[in-house]
Amino acid sequence: MELRVLRYFTEVAREGSITGAARALHISQPTLSKQLKELEAELGCKLFVRGNYNVHLTEEGILLRKRAEDILDMTDKTIEEFQSLNDVTGGDVRIGCAESWLIRHLAGTIKEFRRQYPGLRFHITSGDTRVVVNDLEQGLSDFAVIVEPPDLSRYNYLSLPGGDTWGLLMRADNPLAQKTEIFLEDIQGLPLIISPQSIRTDLPRWCGEAVDQLNIIGTINLFYNGTVFVKEGLGCMLVFDRLADVSPENGLCFRPLSPKLETKMYIIWKKYQVFTPIAERLIDLLKERFDESQGPHRTPCLPYQPPARLDGR
Repeated sequence: MELRVLRYFTEVAREGSITGAARALHISQPTLSKQLKELEAELGCKLFVRGNYNVHLTEEGILLRKRAEDILDMTDKTIEEFQSLNDVTGGDVRIGCAESWLIRHLAGTIKEFRRQYPGLRFHITSGDTRVVVNDLEQGLSDFAVIVEPPDLSRYNYLSLPGGDTWGLLMRADNPLAQKTEIFLEDIQGLPLIISPQSIRTDLPRWCGEAVDQLNIIGTINLFYNGTVFVKEGLGCMLVFDRLADVSPENGLCFRPLSPKLETKMYIIWKKYQVFTPIAERLIDLLKERFDESQGPHRTPCLPYQPPARLDGR
């Protein structure tokens, strides 16, 4: 199975059309059709259902598309790494990130780093811990930023300063917006939205077995779409502070949980990982900033104005 043919296949899958893919690939339609038929023969299965004007993936085609994209991503990353071996002024660094206000520390470090290495190109993939760790394991990212304690048998890590404070995000007209803190009894029976990861790892630290008694009506893996559901009145969302726009005109309100629930954030990378020169230099700067074993460090200076709260605090 040739990489070139896998690229042909993924382009057809993206376009949904052999004609459109042939045009994008700058090859003739008969040549592309022949390559796809040879690929199907090599794998011993049908990859497309062909219509008059478009094509649809079969179940086998859907599986191959996922595998092909992973293979091609890894191939491209490997080529980039070798091309940048002698380029100590730039190159690509791929980072998987959970959603958190603490990401500002990483952003501030990269901003400073690019003053010395302006050729750095960073690529951020956002997702929960499962998603970003999976990319790290597959070699699709250089390091990850997660909100769960790392597996010390597999990863080296750095702790980012501070922590994320949990609270309830709700519409501004919710009666709970009049409170300054949210207690367990306030949310029992309330329709709640939260990430599956937090149900497993965060909420039990706050309310123990009572987590099973909460009325969780939906789950999210990234924050923004959840805020839309909250604004539409579907429920309230348990989430980190400083992610949502809680200005009066946005109609949302955040109140912290009590007792306080806080989550730390960690930069992780695989043990014995070999980095490109540019990625290694960035990791070195991150260690200089955030390695607690080396004593206190400067925190990246980024201007920040906290979003205005509805109660003026």
